[in-house]
Amino acid sequence: MEEAMGNTALCSAKRNGARSRSKLRLAIKGSMITAMVQLGIVGGVLAVWQWGVQAGIISNFLVGSPAGIFVKMWQAMLDGSLWMDTQTTLVEAIVGFLIGSLVGSVVGLSLWYSPIFARIVEPFIVAINSVPKIAFAPMVILWFGTGMISKIMLAVSLTAIVALIAAYEAAKNADHDLQALLLALGGTKHQIFFKVVVPSTLPAMISTFRINIGFGLVGAVVGEFISSSHGLGHMIFNASSLYDLNSVWVGLFALMFVGFVLYYVVDSIERYLLPWRQVEANQRLRV
Repeated sequence: MEEAMGNTALCSAKRNGARSRSKLRLAIKGSMITAMVQLGIVGGVLAVWQWGVQAGIISNFLVGSPAGIFVKMWQAMLDGSLWMDTQTTLVEAIVGFLIGSLVGSVVGLSLWYSPIFARIVEPFIVAINSVPKIAFAPMVILWFGTGMISKIMLAVSLTAIVALIAAYEAAKNADHDLQALLLALGGTKHQIFFKVVVPSTLPAMISTFRINIGFGLVGAVVGEFISSSHGLGHMIFNASSLYDLNSVWVGLFALMFVGFVLYYVVDSIERYLLPWRQVEANQRLRV
């Protein structure tokens, strides 16, 4: 009897293992197909673009061409200017993104502790958020100089307010029934905050971090537009003033690549902190 049960369990384990391997192969195959389609779209757009330039349908002066972009990119990579400019912008954007997102999230969550204080400061937060943060750029440059610090502070000004509002709204809308239950069981306000409010706000905050990646890059690039000697913004500004559209595209593509890498990093962090979100997404795809 025991031997029969052991054989049954072994067969069941083998079936589950085969099913898991089949699902993994299907997932890999799906990812490869998706990547191939995406590469095909990019290649098709570049091919049509290059054909349009050669046929005289698209203006090379106003739009540039893929061949010219490749030449400019190769030259910038050889002389090291592309790596230097990308590194400068990347450091400015990452530091500004981290400081702004973390400080904004902490302040937004702390407003949960005092609803009265939150109602008092909420109009001021809304007023600050309604002003385009780029308008603060001249003052930030004046206060912090033309170096890297001013670009970081611009990135902080763009990301902090977004993270603050998102964290505050998520904390305000945390599960009230669960909070009441924990309070009825004798939980303190600190326990409710760390065991209910913070976990429930993590998905909203991480989603905000995805948005703040772009805002961090915007702050760094705008600061480089105004006053800088390095960075992708400086590269794009100089190229556009010389009507060198191919170099402008090189800077734009470098920014896209940086944004993609940072987005992937945030996505990896979300998978680590919130593994159940990935399970839910896979279930929705199967449906």
